[in-house]
Amino acid sequence: MGNQTDCEEFHFVLFSAKSDYSALTASVFFLLYTFGVFINSIIITVIYIDYQLHSPMYLFLCNLALVDICYTTTTVPNLLYMLLSGDNTVSFIQCFTQMYFYVLVASTEDLLIFIMAYDRYVAICDPLHYHYILKMKHCLLFATGNWISGGLNSFVFTILVSHMSFCHSRTIHQFFCDPKALINISCDGGEKFYIVICMEALVFGVFPVMFSLISYIKIIRVILQIKSKDGRKKAFSTCSSHLTIVIIYYATGMSAFMMPPSETSHFLEQVFTTQYTVVTPMINPIIYSLRNKEVKRALLRILGLKQNT
Repeated sequence: MGNQTDCEEFHFVLFSAKSDYSALTASVFFLLYTFGVFINSIIITVIYIDYQLHSPMYLFLCNLALVDICYTTTTVPNLLYMLLSGDNTVSFIQCFTQMYFYVLVASTEDLLIFIMAYDRYVAICDPLHYHYILKMKHCLLFATGNWISGGLNSFVFTILVSHMSFCHSRTIHQFFCDPKALINISCDGGEKFYIVICMEALVFGVFPVMFSLISYIKIIRVILQIKSKDGRKKAFSTCSSHLTIVIIYYATGMSAFMMPPSETSHFLEQVFTTQYTVVTPMINPIIYSLRNKEVKRALLRILGLKQNT
């Protein structure tokens, strides 16, 4: 604990050591962040205003948009400050506060993606009982329990990591307080940390992905039995968007987490981390919401524009 308490601050090593590119990099991240927050805010507003969208599917979609806003907000504003000010240091308390909120939204999104897969499973495989199984009261409990679970998990996880000693270095090769980057500079507590990581990977990674894939295997089997070509096309379109999000999110996240150490691994980890913490939250509403006819119709109604038939 002595080494840990002496560590009053950390130093981040960002994408480029050359300050000439800092302003350009900051501009790119600012545009990505602004666009992501703007488009996700639109989705939340449209779903809230239009009563025709007050259904389980859109409640979960609204939660996904909120998670995506929180995802980028936990990392990008501080990154912009570091790029523009040149001050790449962060205090011990600030670092683990950022980690808490990052793990919270990451855990919440992992569970939410599974819940959305289950929603599509019930809608397609058991449509007659959809409104009974997924009553709005049940969905609100699911959503609330999802956020509470993410908060509790993040609290325990952050406490465990914060009690490790960081005597090897105070330099973090990442643009935020990433747990994997912190374990690389710790001098003890690594075994306990990896046990926690394995449990995290099972509960919030392997299990949600496995159950989601099982759901989609059953969904595809049911869709292939639909005789109507238009019916199959409509069913596939409602599922393909969510499946795309699952693949992008977990593929980039696992790439960053499982990447072996090398001369270029720090840079590649930052690239993959940027993908699932900044880019994916921006493209989620484009893939899932703006391709949805009901959302587009609701947006047109709110704007007072005529709908093309």
